Amino acid sequence: MGILTVLWEKWVEFRRDFYKITVAAMISPLMYLLIFGMGIQTTSHGEPYLHFLIPGIVAMATMTGSFSAIAQNMSVQRLYEKALDQVMVSPTPLWQFIVGQIIGGSLRGLYAGGIILLLTWPIRTDLIFNGLSVFIMFLNGTVFSTIALVLSFLAKSYTDAPRFTAYIITPMSFLCNTFFSTEQMPAGFRQIIALLPLSQTSAMIRSIANAEKPGIFGFVVLGVYLVVFGLISVSFIYKKKNL
Repeated sequence: MGILTVLWEKWVEFRRDFYKITVAAMISPLMYLLIFGMGIQTTSHGEPYLHFLIPGIVAMATMTGSFSAIAQNMSVQRLYEKALDQVMVSPTPLWQFIVGQIIGGSLRGLYAGGIILLLTWPIRTDLIFNGLSVFIMFLNGTVFSTIALVLSFLAKSYTDAPRFTAYIITPMSFLCNTFFSTEQMPAGFRQIIALLPLSQTSAMIRSIANAEKPGIFGFVVLGVYLVVFGLISVSFIYKKKNL
């Protein structure tokens, strides 16, 4: 019941700000597609660059959509509205509150990724997006929702959320196999970048898009991030309750 309550709150928020959320999810990815995909006429791995770019943009959209859905709102609710304190004194199990937040954020990221698929659908690329692609998008959203939840617990003011975006989300957007392949990066640095969740998400969605099977390693990496940050968020909220 607690999970459904949180999801209902997210749904009400989505309906209220539908146009703002939709436009925000479209602007940046659409600009990247126009500038990099259509403005730069080049190839990647023997294919049109747009074939490489679209899966990366879809992965990035799920990341930014999920992260932004949680980080800013949760920081404000915790620091100023004291909503987290109200949850702690309510009969709602705290783990259900956390799971609801993660699922709600992931669905927002899935919506953002779906918008990109709709925008690129008229382009004849022969790329494949199927149910497994959607699952990977959802899984990536859960990872970044969990990361956003942890960071919102660590925030000291509402201005910290934009800083987290600048320090974490923006670098990953450009480095993690989205716009350019990581194959040409220096050894060592390339392996570190490959262990970031967006790198694996981009690689798996791109493999499916090109009719290839994604490796199991990507699922393992996303699963580890989800478990680690999930345990941190649970630990934080239960520790705060017991103070």
